[in-house]
Amino acid sequence: MTSNPKTAKIREYAEAIIIAILIAAFIRTFVVQAFKIPSGSMKPTLEIGDHILVNKFSYGVKLPYLRTTIIPLGRPERGDIAVFIYPEDQTKDFIKRVIAVGGDTVEVRNKKVFINGEAADDPHGVHVEDVVYPGAIQRRDNMGPVKVPDGTIFVMGDNRDQSYDSRFWGFVKLEDVIGKAFIIYFSWDSDNSGVRWNRIGKLLE
Repeated sequence: MTSNPKTAKIREYAEAIIIAILIAAFIRTFVVQAFKIPSGSMKPTLEIGDHILVNKFSYGVKLPYLRTTIIPLGRPERGDIAVFIYPEDQTKDFIKRVIAVGGDTVEVRNKKVFINGEAADDPHGVHVEDVVYPGAIQRRDNMGPVKVPDGTIFVMGDNRDQSYDSRFWGFVKLEDVIGKAFIIYFSWDSDNSGVRWNRIGKLLE
């Protein structure tokens, strides 16, 4: 029996679409995922409206939902821009810079970051306010020293005076780290209703 050419064509298109969806799902789950920046906590490195790609291979291959690493390929390092599941609300993803890793002792003194008792090389951190709060009032400008537990990282936003991060809510488990941000692929300035062309293709450091 000869198959209906129209039916065969529909089946061919359906198979192609299903394969494309499966490939896209695989890439999003294990390789690269896109995120949009909703806040200014990482300014000036990341602006509100930046669209970034995150390399999920950087820290190993994880099982979806279980977040168990099945192929370890590396761990977050100081200076990485990491996307992770927010510890206080597992439905949200956050992006911050890795300041310290397991075993490090981190301290903030008058806005200055110290790692293991020494002033940190911290070229990305910026401050937009002159006021310095004592630790007894809040932990933004003075906190610690605290030791980062093994299996966790300590993160902060580059916009140090306007970032809600590990200084306030603690450490991020490695199993909750999604990947490493590496490039801005699109950027939209909603205030001026225009594309930020100069930011497209910018590699993140």
